[in-house]
Amino acid sequence: MLLTVEITRENAWALLNEFVKGEPLLRHCIGVEAAMREYARVWGEDEELWGFVGLIHDFDYELHPTLDQHPQDGAPILRERGVPESIIQSVLSHADHLDVPRETRLELALAAVDEMIGFVTAVALVRPSKCIDDVTPAAVRKKMKDKAFARAVDREALLHTAEALGVPFDEHIQYVIDGLRPVAAQLGLTRTQLQEVEV
Repeated sequence: MLLTVEITRENAWALLNEFVKGEPLLRHCIGVEAAMREYARVWGEDEELWGFVGLIHDFDYELHPTLDQHPQDGAPILRERGVPESIIQSVLSHADHLDVPRETRLELALAAVDEMIGFVTAVALVRPSKCIDDVTPAAVRKKMKDKAFARAVDREALLHTAEALGVPFDEHIQYVIDGLRPVAAQLGLTRTQLQEVEV
């Protein structure tokens, strides 16, 4: 019988780094984790659990980069590692193409946060400061209207996942921004880093 893995950031980070080598994907996962932790704090949920799910949700993406594999082919790996089935279900639910129902607040938040992280980060990176502190919901909404900006991001999915979560859209954006602030240095979204580059 497999032992159940302890739900700690250390264990999630070890799992993620076992399979993910690319900096962009690591940053994405850190961002999703941070926003999930923010939602957990706001709603009085289990921050360790929500952060764990956020950090590992794309752990198999480099191994399985296509929709016919990700994240479903990662599920057996998680089972082998002793990850609880409820967490595996949550990871599977973030993929629209699997039609796995999102039945918990955690699953709804993961889908909404996953869609928004990349867009908010992109908005920060085109600002002169490249700083997350200079991003506002209004700035994000404005960039959403620019179809040439981050064109791979599905605007309808941004709106739909926030609506499903039951959070007003601007409020959702703000939670994501607030969640990213503590990890801004890791994501290259602080003024200090820009100043160091310019010197």
